[in-house]
Amino acid sequence: MTGSSGDRYGRAVVAVGGSWRTATFRAAFFLCLWLVLAGANPTDIPAAAAAIAAATWTSLHLLEPSRSRRSIPAMVRLALLFLYQSVVAGVDVARRALDPRLPLRPGFVFYPTGLSRGMPRNVFTTLTSLLPGTVPTGEENGQLVYHCLDVEQPVVAELAAEEAALVRALYND
Repeated sequence: MTGSSGDRYGRAVVAVGGSWRTATFRAAFFLCLWLVLAGANPTDIPAAAAAIAAATWTSLHLLEPSRSRRSIPAMVRLALLFLYQSVVAGVDVARRALDPRLPLRPGFVFYPTGLSRGMPRNVFTTLTSLLPGTVPTGEENGQLVYHCLDVEQPVVAELAAEEAALVRALYND
């Protein structure tokens, strides 16, 4: 690496100190994973070293180190919000399933997300797919399409709250 300014091909390069910290953390994670899966056998040291080096190198190339800071309090709030909404939505879905007098108004809702394509948007759709009553079904004209059990519910407002909580927790640059 040549530093934080860029390499000889004009691509941006992450600062050396940050990438070494990330590489060390990931290598330690893969070492722990190796020890859990294979145990601590001294005869496995060459294979373990090769596997850890390959896994670390691969992870750094497939998931480049991020410069954004993670907020632990915001992540806790996101988890609590997710848990709360899961319980409330689960009770609502169960109530509708057990009481046929409650009408279902299924349909599709379009949600204009501000998250960029790739990892941020995929994390958001994965998170929202776990909430009962809504399922992301695709993308149309740059908007996410969700199938909902009741389109008269404030689904777009709930998705906006989820997105804001996710951005605070993971992508607060």
